[in-house]
Amino acid sequence: MARADQGSPPSLSVFFPAYNDSGTIASLVITALQTAAKLTPDYEVIVVNDGSSDSTAQILDELARIYPQLKVVTHEVNRGYGGALRTGFASAIKDVVFYTDGDAQYDPSEITALWPALTPGVDLVNGYKISRSDPLHRIIIGRIYHHTVKVLFGLRVRDVDCDFRLLRRSIFDRVRLEKNSGVICLEMMKKIQDAGFTIVEVPVHHYHRAHGQSQFFNFPRLFRTAIDVLKLWYALVVRQSHRRAPTPLADDASRRGVGMRVL
Repeated sequence: MARADQGSPPSLSVFFPAYNDSGTIASLVITALQTAAKLTPDYEVIVVNDGSSDSTAQILDELARIYPQLKVVTHEVNRGYGGALRTGFASAIKDVVFYTDGDAQYDPSEITALWPALTPGVDLVNGYKISRSDPLHRIIIGRIYHHTVKVLFGLRVRDVDCDFRLLRRSIFDRVRLEKNSGVICLEMMKKIQDAGFTIVEVPVHHYHRAHGQSQFFNFPRLFRTAIDVLKLWYALVVRQSHRRAPTPLADDASRRGVGMRVL
């Protein structure tokens, strides 16, 4: 594993899960390479091609020939968003890991907004959307989802579904992710919070989708997500509460939001 010398910046892995993102992935990779080079001399960019059926694979092959810092990991069959994230985290070899989606609704150059917040006492810098650039129905569904899971799981982050995160890779020495669906973000934030890691939140921009369409916002997928959320809630909240009763001190710490800061 790459280690940063004292006084030098940590090494950085940037990765994108990509599924039929041929219209956006090239610009994202190039932007990530340019941005990472400004932050640290030791970096890599990874794209997890999650069984794309468009020209994503061909574009990535060409980019990999041009940029030696780019690593492409291919799923021959689509494993879902969670499966792609798990592969990305497992493939990253640097001290710090950043990821965002391959559809370009977030700008990788804004890693520079998160980077200064990753001070020695911080484990995860979580982006939160300044304003959501989506159709009205997606905004409404997103807000309902966020407020529902925040209550169900006792989450203190203000934006659990903002996939723009900078994490210390050492987190995954203690946190094991299991989900293959989109609820992996909920699983990840709940497990990281419960493990006592320190989280800081930083505002980032969210942009309209320029290419492709969301794989999430259709009724069958929403129904499956609701079932998956309930299963996760039972596993991480109900069963855990049966195993251990919180102490008054822990309750007080939870109410005060220990381990959370918003910049």
